[in-house]
Amino acid sequence: MKKRIVLWGTDKEDKKILLGLELQEEENNILLHTIPQEKATEDFYKSMMNVWREGNDVAMPEGHATMVRPLSMTDDILPEDIKVERTDIINRAKTEWHFVVLSSKLYALYKTELEDIKTKVEGLTKFEGSVWEEMKGFWAKVQDQARERNLFREHANELKKETNDIFERLKKLRKTLDQEFKKLSSEHLDTFMTKLNDVQEKVDKGLGLKPLFEELKSLQAEFKGIDFTKDDRSKAWKKLDGTFKNLKEKKYGKSGGGREESGLQRVERRYNGLLNAIQKMERSINKDKSELDFQDKRAAQSEGQLEQQIRQAKMAMMQSRVVSKEEKLQDMLKTKTELEGRIEQEKIRDQKKQERKEIEETKKKVKEKIANEIKAKSESHDKEKLEKSATAIKGKPQTKLPPVELPKDEPVKKEAPVVEAPTSETSAAESSVPEAKQGLIGAIAATVGEAMEEVVDTVKAVVEVVEDKIEDTVQSLTEEE
Repeated sequence: MKKRIVLWGTDKEDKKILLGLELQEEENNILLHTIPQEKATEDFYKSMMNVWREGNDVAMPEGHATMVRPLSMTDDILPEDIKVERTDIINRAKTEWHFVVLSSKLYALYKTELEDIKTKVEGLTKFEGSVWEEMKGFWAKVQDQARERNLFREHANELKKETNDIFERLKKLRKTLDQEFKKLSSEHLDTFMTKLNDVQEKVDKGLGLKPLFEELKSLQAEFKGIDFTKDDRSKAWKKLDGTFKNLKEKKYGKSGGGREESGLQRVERRYNGLLNAIQKMERSINKDKSELDFQDKRAAQSEGQLEQQIRQAKMAMMQSRVVSKEEKLQDMLKTKTELEGRIEQEKIRDQKKQERKEIEETKKKVKEKIANEIKAKSESHDKEKLEKSATAIKGKPQTKLPPVELPKDEPVKKEAPVVEAPTSETSAAESSVPEAKQGLIGAIAATVGEAMEEVVDTVKAVVEVVEDKIEDTVQSLTEEE
C-alpha cells in the first residue's frame, strides 16, 4: 500500500490544482499539499509521481499550501471545497490508510512484547522450557496475524527476524531440539520424495495425466504445510517443480513449434485466456466475500477494541476491493462478448477463404485438363497431316540422276562449297537440278506449311473458348459436388 498519492482536483473557485496526500501513521494524520496548476509544471508533476510518491522528498514550488487533515473512517480526508474526479482513489486511500494506522499500532504492541522476551532470554544461563513455550506462543500469535494480513509484510518480517534471533539463542542452549528438527525434516523429505517418485513412474508408464496432475496439486498443497529445513525444502521444491514440468510436457508437448496461427486461432487463444481470467476473478471475488463473512463473524469474538477496529478496517478495505474487482469483471465480460462476435466473423472469413481456395484449385485442374486435350489434338493433327503428305509424295515418280565421271589424270580437289547470292547467272545452275527433286522439296514445304497454318488456326480457335469452357466446367463440377 502506498502512503502517498498524487492526483488532480479543483479548488473552491473551480481552478485546477495538483494534490499530494501523505499519510502520517504515527500521528494518525494526513498532510494535504495543494499546488496551483500554473506552478505544477510537467517536470514537477513527473517528480511528484516518480520521486515523491515513492517516499522521497521533493522541493515544493512557491504558492503551494499544506494542511493537516485528521484520519477518520467517518470524515472525508479532503475539505469540502476541494473536488476530484477519481473519488474511488480517495475512498480507497481512506480505508487502506486507516488499516495502516491500526496495523502499525498492533506492530508496536508486538514489538514491545518481543523486547521484554528478548531481555529475559539474554539473561538466561541455561535453557528453560517456560521461556521456549512463551516464545512459541508469541510467534504463533504473530503468525496468525500475518496469515490474516493484519500485519504488513515488512513489520511481520521484522518481527520474524528478531524472533529468529531469539530462537537461535535458545537453540544454542538446546542443541538437541535442533537435531530432532533436522531428523524430522529428513524423514519428511524422504517420504515426500517417495511420493513424487511414484508419480514420476506413473507418468513414465503413460497412465492418465489428469488424475496425476491432481495428485501433484495435492502434493503441492501438502508441501506447504510440512516442516522442512531450508536445504530439504529446496530439494523437495526442485523435485516437485521438475515433476510438474515433465507432466505438462507430456500433456501439451514442447513449446516453440514455430507454427503460424490463423486469425481464428489467435482470437480463440485470447478468448480461452480471458475465460480463465474471468474464472480467477470470480474465484477471487467469492474468496473476498467469504473472507468478509468470516471477518464479520470474528469481529464479535475479537480480543480487545484494537483487534476489533483492525477487523472493521480490514472489512472496509476488502469491500472496496470487491467493488473494484466487480467493475473489472464487468469489463472482462464485455470483452468476452466482443471476442465471441470476432470468433464468428473469423469462422465466416475462414469458410469463404476455403471456398475460394477450392474454386481456384478446380480452375487449375480444368485448365490443365484442357491444355492436355489441346496438346493431344494438336499432336494427332500434325501426325495425320504429315502422313498424308508423305503418302502423296511417295506416289509421285522419281528420276534418277546420271553418274558424274571425273577425269582420271587429275586428282580430286575437295573444296568447301561457296554459297552465292541468287543472280540471273545462277538460274542456269538451278535449271541443272532435276525436276523430280524440285517437286519433292516443293511438295514437302507446301504440305508442312499448310499443316502448320491449320494447327495455328486450330489453337487460336480453341484458346478463344478456353475461358468459357473453364467456367462451364467449374460450374458443372460444383453442381455435381
